[in-house]
Amino acid sequence: MNESILLKIENKVAYITLNRPEVFNSFNREMALRLQDTLDACEKNDEVRAIVLTGNGKAFCAGQDLKEVTSPELNPGFKKILEEHYNPIITRIRSIKKPIIGAINGVAAGAGANIALACDIVVAHEKVSFIQAFSLIGLVPDSAGTFFLPRLIGFQKALALAMLGDKVSAEEAEKMGMLYKVLPLETFEEEVNLLALKLANMPTKALGMIKELFNTSMTNDLEAQLALESKLQIEAAQTEDYAEGVAAFVEKRKPNFIGK
Repeated sequence: MNESILLKIENKVAYITLNRPEVFNSFNREMALRLQDTLDACEKNDEVRAIVLTGNGKAFCAGQDLKEVTSPELNPGFKKILEEHYNPIITRIRSIKKPIIGAINGVAAGAGANIALACDIVVAHEKVSFIQAFSLIGLVPDSAGTFFLPRLIGFQKALALAMLGDKVSAEEAEKMGMLYKVLPLETFEEEVNLLALKLANMPTKALGMIKELFNTSMTNDLEAQLALESKLQIEAAQTEDYAEGVAAFVEKRKPNFIGK
């Protein structure tokens, strides 16, 4: 049986691939738990300084494997699916202090769309589409879709997409602010690799602090956010990469960041 999650580490980048292409990389329990374990391993591995999350085959992820939830023997129930599968995946993506690129290689539907939106930098090729498919089968968005989508594209647009289940092209998604950039299909993998390598060679601790600040800005008031900015800026100024960055600027050379 094929591994449901593939992991390749190369040039300080961890490439995590959802690998159930025969069911459009939809999640069953085994794949969800394996993804959590893989994210944990990447977080703990000091050699990994950037993470790429993508899918194998025609889809990024079609969300939940409906065969699992309709099987009397296999169905874990929605409480387990949410509390043990999707919610921990989202919290890991947001809490890992390393940049995570969502490299969306095909349709991203339901929980798959919302896992994509939870990544730090989301890119997709021009043939990709996103769909909040939940209402089409009588469900509500999960996997933090109701948290991130309205913050990315605005309340009215997000609510309409969640209710109507419209398919959104990559080009439309970029225009409305759902993702960072649409890349050409022909050069998609190459450009994802270049982006990942750029992030992997940047000051990792500072990137992690930037991620923490943007996370807290979702719920902090101004005073709390200013206080955290001050705290983390002081910490960032004590890192080796800050010293290297300043030295390189003064010496008019390219910095060699080591992630410390």
